Amino acid sequence: MRRRFVTIYSLLLVLVLAALEVPLAITLAGRETQRLMADRMADAIRFATLAEPALRTNENVTLRAELIGYDQLYGISTAVVDEDGAGFIVSRDRKWLSDPVVVRQTRLALTGQEVSDGGSIWPWRKAPLVVAAPVGSGGEIIGAVVLMSPVDRSAAAVGKAWLVLAALGAVVLAVCIGVAWALARWTVRPVAELDAAAHHIGAGDFGARVPADEGPPELRRLAAAFNEMAETVGDALERQRAFVAQASHQLRNPLTALRLRVEDLGEDVIPGEAVERHRLALEETERLGHVLDSLLALARAERGQHRSEPVDAEEIARARVVAWQPLAVRQNVDLRFEPSPGPVPARAVATALDQALDALIDNAVKFAGPGAEVVVRVSFDDGWVAVHVTDNGPGLTPEQLERATDRFWRAPPAQNVEGSGLGLPIVAVLAEVSGGRLDLSPAHPRGLEARLWLPAEAATGEDSATPTGSLADQTADRPRRRQVLRSR
Repeated sequence: MRRRFVTIYSLLLVLVLAALEVPLAITLAGRETQRLMADRMADAIRFATLAEPALRTNENVTLRAELIGYDQLYGISTAVVDEDGAGFIVSRDRKWLSDPVVVRQTRLALTGQEVSDGGSIWPWRKAPLVVAAPVGSGGEIIGAVVLMSPVDRSAAAVGKAWLVLAALGAVVLAVCIGVAWALARWTVRPVAELDAAAHHIGAGDFGARVPADEGPPELRRLAAAFNEMAETVGDALERQRAFVAQASHQLRNPLTALRLRVEDLGEDVIPGEAVERHRLALEETERLGHVLDSLLALARAERGQHRSEPVDAEEIARARVVAWQPLAVRQNVDLRFEPSPGPVPARAVATALDQALDALIDNAVKFAGPGAEVVVRVSFDDGWVAVHVTDNGPGLTPEQLERATDRFWRAPPAQNVEGSGLGLPIVAVLAEVSGGRLDLSPAHPRGLEARLWLPAEAATGEDSATPTGSLADQTADRPRRRQVLRSR
């Protein structure tokens, strides 16, 4: 925007300078032309005065010496012709008298006119200037004086004046462009800061603000309004997250008490249909407890700034597979880990990878079904670490993949399976706050592959604070071939 502003200003300035300097340059050339013509015509008239007695008496010794001396001094060809146009006295070779311009000017002078060729002296002009004056008195014309003057010096003088004019214009243009650049920077900087802050807020960093004391008054008011809006939005979201966290926390105590009371009722339940109802009531209290735990985890993951740290993705993935083996055995699922050649260093928020793998492995074991296989592996890919959790279960349709990270959403076939519908949304948030993302895609020949992308430790360098939701900034240069799918 700043370049466009300066470019437009520069174009307008160039047009203004051209409108001023082009007429001035033409005026300078015209003035030099008039000066040269006036000088040469004055010389021609003086020679005409000297030539009149010479033509009448045919005595030309003195006049010839005058013309030759003049030619030698100034390099100007000079000739006196009689009334028939024949050369009477010539300062040098007569061939130049046959030039068409000289012939025309001579004829006009013999009619009693003082004439010149009328051409302007431009820097590129090479043709000489021809002037002629009549010789005679009392209306009687007895001859003419013709001068052919070179214009090299005058053309060079005009060119020099034009160069000075162009240099002055360039200096003015450079100064004005510098002023325009500073003015554009002063004007556009608040807009750039607004743009950057809007992108940060769009990426989830609701603490982004812009200075409200820079730029024109209109932009200052806009910056103040933007800060107020960001403060209001951030406040509302923080209150919402705090409400979810507090409500989930506050509900834990009465829910625990309710569960204990329901368990105590089991001693008084009469065998029969009431036993099944009692079991279902206990399961519902457990499911509600899982939902509250998930809400608390989601609220904690979305709040505030997060600092990433180096982690060994290979070791963490191996440990989580070992931890989930007992559940996989009970579910009759073959859960295994495919090791990499060595450590795979990545960067992630503390415990984010552990929690994310717990949710992904739990989902895979739970939804793949008895007899299924679940494979966990870690790999490098173009400066990123990919943690793969692949199963050969029923998988998800493309439409279900689009909704997989919606909170509390569950696939229709999984409605009766224990769960809260918050596992994958939590994984997606943990990936984003760690500077990565979660992708879901169909596995081949069947099933589902979840890929958790994290920045590789070697690619990120020093430890740095990673603002919540900064995924858009950190993954802008990721290869286009990895199409982002919304996670499960």
